[in-house]
Amino acid sequence: MAPASAQHSNILIVGAGIFGTSTAYHLSQERSQKQKITVIDVFPTPPSPAASTDINKILRADYTNELYMRLALEAIDQWADWDFLKPFYHNSGRVTLNSKGSDLYDLTRKNFRKFLGRDPCVDLALSDVVGNEDSSEPTAAPNTDVKKWRQMFRGTSLKGIESAYWNPIGGWCDADLATAAMMKEAQKNGVNYVASEVQELVLGLNGVQGAKVADGRYLTADKVVLATGAWTSSLMSPLEDILDIPAEQRFELQATAAGVCVLHYKLDTQEMEDLRNMPVFLYGLNGEVLPPPDRNRLLKYTNANSFSNHYRTSSGQLISAPPRQSQYEVPDKLKRETMEIIGDKAMPRYSRKRPEYWRLCWDAVTPTQDHLITHHPDPRLKNLYFAIGGSFHSYKFLPNIGSYVCRVLQGLSNGAEKDHAWTWKTGTDGKIGRGAHEKVVPQRELKDLEDKAEAKAKL
Repeated sequence: MAPASAQHSNILIVGAGIFGTSTAYHLSQERSQKQKITVIDVFPTPPSPAASTDINKILRADYTNELYMRLALEAIDQWADWDFLKPFYHNSGRVTLNSKGSDLYDLTRKNFRKFLGRDPCVDLALSDVVGNEDSSEPTAAPNTDVKKWRQMFRGTSLKGIESAYWNPIGGWCDADLATAAMMKEAQKNGVNYVASEVQELVLGLNGVQGAKVADGRYLTADKVVLATGAWTSSLMSPLEDILDIPAEQRFELQATAAGVCVLHYKLDTQEMEDLRNMPVFLYGLNGEVLPPPDRNRLLKYTNANSFSNHYRTSSGQLISAPPRQSQYEVPDKLKRETMEIIGDKAMPRYSRKRPEYWRLCWDAVTPTQDHLITHHPDPRLKNLYFAIGGSFHSYKFLPNIGSYVCRVLQGLSNGAEKDHAWTWKTGTDGKIGRGAHEKVVPQRELKDLEDKAEAKAKL
């Protein structure tokens, strides 16, 4: 148990990524309740290891899942309207190349017609995207900037690509700046931010009492929210050991820590001009290329073929979490794969440049790629809540997801659809299947992507 001298709050949020930041902000708006809110993360905002801390993230409403399309349309309106987020939103739209045999294209457009009463997407001929920019060939989309796209995307391989479309809704955002801006608003409203590592969760007589911090302090709270993404199993496992929770009821079956490889190129002045007003470029199921922000001139490629990192704890439990080493240490084998899958194929002229840096980006992926926004079902942990499960598609929800977490904390329903999607799942074996963002489901382990020499060096 925590000592009597512990610093107490009404609500303690562990993790300051998109879920933790948005929850803190929305709680801070509820002035009538006058609650003391504390957020703790290893790093100051925006916390560098979090999936949400990145140079940019995609803001899209293109979903085969009806719930997340509605949620995304709501969020994109807020990105455009809220004064402290507007400077970080870039309504660039996106060009999507569809992989052969994929049904995502048709399902997405069907949903747009259902919820908007129209389809905002415009069919493109493949020559509209990667054809000769000086070609006089007529375009399938006369009201789009096809000539510019042909110049931007020239040389892109169309192997395995079936069709293409343009959607003007959404674009991308300066993710790290937006996260920091929202947390700043929360702090203006009285939220306390602690930059330190949580060493362990502490049990009390009525559930989770709080957290023991690396500097020796104890932070206690009436309610504890884990917004810890890919690191959640590593925090939960010791607690589950103490309570002797059986394997089939442990957190690991709710979400798997998954990583993707990200590649960045630094562009010169002329290259930046060549990509002026570039839309987000989705390269089939392989990944995407995001426009370079003016502030850092970094063109970002993401390899969507994800991986996990499972290991045995001292008690013998198999859990997943990011490795302890730097996220900027990327195996050579994975670098080569990323080049083969997307770097040498999408806008390939930049592959002649030396990468500025590589990164492994980690998130928590749930079996259906739904969020997990709920309380723990064990009555001994009745005041422990989860706000995780970004599944590599959730940064766009920064403006609105916290409002739904607040309702759960208040014991209120978010409606039958959301309650069902975001609850703790029972009777699952943890296997991941079709859902809201299937292409990033991990099917392999990080260790299998390391060369023998790299694996040996870790021993």
